[in-house]
Amino acid sequence: MTTVLVVDDSPLDRKLVGSLLEKKFGWKVEYAASGAEALARVKQSPPDLVITDISMPEMDGLELVRHLRGTFPEVPVILTTAFGSDMLAIEALERGAASYVPKSQLSTRLAETADSVLRIAEQNRERERLFECLEFIEFEYLLDNEPELIQPLVSVVQQTLAGVRFTDFPGRLQMGIALKEALLNALFHGNLQISKEEIEAVSDRILQEDELSLVEKRRREPPYRDRKIRVHIKITRDEAVFTVTDDGPGFDVQKIVRRKDQSPELEQQRGLSLMQTFMDEVRFNDRGNQVTLIKRRPVNPQ
Repeated sequence: MTTVLVVDDSPLDRKLVGSLLEKKFGWKVEYAASGAEALARVKQSPPDLVITDISMPEMDGLELVRHLRGTFPEVPVILTTAFGSDMLAIEALERGAASYVPKSQLSTRLAETADSVLRIAEQNRERERLFECLEFIEFEYLLDNEPELIQPLVSVVQQTLAGVRFTDFPGRLQMGIALKEALLNALFHGNLQISKEEIEAVSDRILQEDELSLVEKRRREPPYRDRKIRVHIKITRDEAVFTVTDDGPGFDVQKIVRRKDQSPELEQQRGLSLMQTFMDEVRFNDRGNQVTLIKRRPVNPQ
């Protein structure tokens, strides 16, 4: 049975919240009169959901969210807020709360909000269990020359890496940075053929309001506008392989690519330096329009 812990220093408000949920869903409802009491109850037996008032003496809802986020991140928290506490609720959301309901709208919104949060939390737990069974995943994207697509793709990859518990958070962050550098290189230097000198020339002058950026100009002109970026990703329990291919003319690999034990040539090779530093292996094809990044799972991941 679904168990909900209701936290509020007001006995009347506690019973109101509990009765709304019991009447609507028949859930088991437990109560705590303070944040400290709530933490003790959660440590003893974690509920499926915590619903807490944000304004309480000693430990308020904000602090309770912070503690739960750190020790019981799988338990979602919904805040109930009195008039004038919306900014505190926003801060609590930033700290990890799942949602909030004004006390003036408890009768109309609480049940729906609680049910929605629980459904999403359960889906996330099921997805985590499914990821634990994952042996490998392979997918491919064909991207237009839109810079706005790069960060969402990196985020999807990092979420997948987290799902299969591939290395720790700093390691996944570094892998995301390396992949982003490869994608940016494929877009700007590969498909759009924008050189470092051209980027500097644009940044040194103020563009008129009706003037297109250099990127927008290239994206509208042939042959650049028809080029794509192909991104192939394969993640197994042993390694992650990212292959990024652009439709540009490529470059002289021998002149640009350094060995991993060589020093980079200042800022002009910053992206390559990051890729080689964060990944175990970086390979280019002979034409220079494709890069493959390989990261092997650490022997003893944290």
